Amino acid sequence: MSASLVWFRNDLRLADNPALIAGLGSGRPVVPVYIFDEESPGLRPMGAASRWWLHHSLHALDASLRARGSRLILRRGPAEQVIAEVAAEHGATAVYWNRAYDQAARERDARLKQALNDRGAVAEGLKGNLLYEPWEVKTAAGSAFKVFSAFWRACRELPSPGATLPAPKTLPAPAKWGASDTLADWNLLPTAPDWAGGMRATWTPGEAAAAHRLSTFLDNALANYRQARDLPAVPATSRLSPHLAFGEISPRQIWRAATTRGMSAATEKFLTELGWREFSYNLLFHNGDLSRRNFRAEFDSFPWLDDEGTLEAWRRGRTGYPIVDAGLRELWTTGWMHNRVRMIVASFLTKDLLVDWRAGERWFWDTLVDADPANNAMGWQWVAGSGADAAPYFRIFNPVLQGEKFDPRGDYVRRWIPELGSLPAKLVHRPWEADEPLPPDVYPERIVEHGAARDRALIAFRSLKKSA
Repeated sequence: MSASLVWFRNDLRLADNPALIAGLGSGRPVVPVYIFDEESPGLRPMGAASRWWLHHSLHALDASLRARGSRLILRRGPAEQVIAEVAAEHGATAVYWNRAYDQAARERDARLKQALNDRGAVAEGLKGNLLYEPWEVKTAAGSAFKVFSAFWRACRELPSPGATLPAPKTLPAPAKWGASDTLADWNLLPTAPDWAGGMRATWTPGEAAAAHRLSTFLDNALANYRQARDLPAVPATSRLSPHLAFGEISPRQIWRAATTRGMSAATEKFLTELGWREFSYNLLFHNGDLSRRNFRAEFDSFPWLDDEGTLEAWRRGRTGYPIVDAGLRELWTTGWMHNRVRMIVASFLTKDLLVDWRAGERWFWDTLVDADPANNAMGWQWVAGSGADAAPYFRIFNPVLQGEKFDPRGDYVRRWIPELGSLPAKLVHRPWEADEPLPPDVYPERIVEHGAARDRALIAFRSLKKSA
C-alpha cells in the first residue's frame, strides 16, 4: 500500500494539526518526517537557542508519535531532495504540510508541490499556523494592511476561528520504516561550553508543556493581564511565545481555550496579542525580506553608527542602564525577555546608540528561544521607526523612567543584576547617583548619557526627513 508523508515543520504537535489529519484521512499509512533544512536557497539558519529548543521539541514529538504506534523520521538536507527520497522509500503518493509564510519557504514549497504533482503525487499545504491567512484579510481596496488597528478590526469582522482538531489516538504505520537520523547526529545542543543551564531551568519544550502553560496562565494570570502585563517582575504574561514559534500549540487552540471561559477586557487584550502575531505574519507574507530591508524606504539613508564596542556592551548587558542590562542578561540566561523590556532594549540600541536595528534583530534571532521570522523582524522595525505602523522615531524611551515606571521597586533589576541588590528603590535605576557608586569593574558606568544621546538621535532623524 502506498503511504502519505506528513512533513512537520514549525507545527510540532499532534492536536489541531491539519496536515496530520489530512494524512490520516487519506486512508494510507502515515509517515511523519521532519527535515533539518539549512541548504535550500534563502532559508535562514536557526539560531543557537532555537536549535536547543528544537532538539527537545522533536524528542517530545517522537515520544508522542511512538505512543500512537508511529514514529518521527529525521532527515537532514534540502527539503525538495529529501522529500523525494523519503517518498520513494515508502512508496508515498501524497505529501501534506502546514503552510509557512516567509518568502524562501514559500518558493521552496511551490517548487516541491510542482515536482510532486508532475510525478502524479498529491501535494497539499494547509492552514495550521495562523488564525487568518494573509490573503483572507485585506483592505476595502484589496491591498494589504499597514496599520494594526485597522487590520485587527478587519480580522474581528471575519468568522471566529473554528473548532480545534483532536489529536489522533492511533496512526497507521508503514510496513517498513525508511532510514532516519538521530537527534544526536544533528548536534543541536551546546557542549563546549554547555551554556543552556538557564534554559533548562526555565523551559520544558513540547506539546504537553505548551498545553500546561496555557491552562496555568488562564487559571492564574489572565484576570490581571491588562494591569500587570507590562511589569517584568510579575509573572503576568503567558510565556507561550516559544511554544507558538515551534507550533507546539496553535493560535486556534489558544483562542478557543481563552474564549470558552467567557469574554472580558483581559481576554480581549490577550487576544489582541495574538492579533499582533497575525499582523506580523501578514507583513512578512507581503514583504518577504522583512528581516533585512526597511519597510519604510526612507530609512535606507538613515545615518546608523557602526560601533562594535557599544554593540558588544549592549549584547552583554554592560550599558550602565539597569533595566537595559537586566533584560539582556535575562535573555542570555533564559533565552527569553519580557516584551516591555524588549521594547526598552531595542529603543536603547537603535536610538541611544544609533546602531542599525538589523544588528539587534540578528542578536535576538540567535539568542531567543522564541525567535520568529515575523515577530522578531516586525518588532525591531516597529521600535526603530522603520516598520509598518511603527512607533515614531522621535519617541525615544528614557531607560531610567521606563525602569521606574514598570519596575518601581527594582525587583526585576535586582534579580538579574544582583550587584545592585543593596541599592534602595529610588536609586536602583540610577545607580550613578548613589553616594558611593559601584566601581566600574563591579557595575559599568553608562556608555552614553541618555539626554545627549536623545538629542543626537533627533538630529539624525531630522537629517533623514530633509533627505526624504
